Amino acid sequence: MAKIGLFYATDTGNTRKIAKRIKKQFAEDEVELFDMAKTTPDEMLSCESLIIGTPTLGDGELPDPLTEFLGQLEARHLEGKPIALFGLGDQVGYPTEFVDALGILHKKLKKLGAQLIGSWPVDGYEFEKSKALRDGEFVGLVLDQDNQADLTNERIEEWLEQVKPELLGIAVAG
Repeated sequence: MAKIGLFYATDTGNTRKIAKRIKKQFAEDEVELFDMAKTTPDEMLSCESLIIGTPTLGDGELPDPLTEFLGQLEARHLEGKPIALFGLGDQVGYPTEFVDALGILHKKLKKLGAQLIGSWPVDGYEFEKSKALRDGEFVGLVLDQDNQADLTNERIEEWLEQVKPELLGIAVAG
């Protein structure tokens, strides 16, 4: 059983590539990848914590596999699990819908009682609106592979420093 289930939806393959990059930051047996187009929420039951990633399509939409996956999702799939989110978007091409899918995903999971972790600062991004904003921060890691791919590795590493201990169930003194 994998300790962390890394679930992702992808359209062009970018989210899959990012999911694989995130997985490489963990020990081999700590994370198992799940493509939401090829699995069901029942796979979440055997995971102790979750990372969920999504691209934002078109005018701020979820990819179809994620929409279908969320339609099957129940509170029991998420119960007692810390969940970290990441989203991909294009802040230049879609400044009024930037990473909206991440916000839609967050809202759905919150309704189901999810224990969400891993907010991310808005510093370094230029956009007009985003459904992924809560209290002045993004609800998860935000990556822009179209305009800021050079910042991706650094952002992933910094975000994982924040969420990794909780995802692995390590008590953090503080």
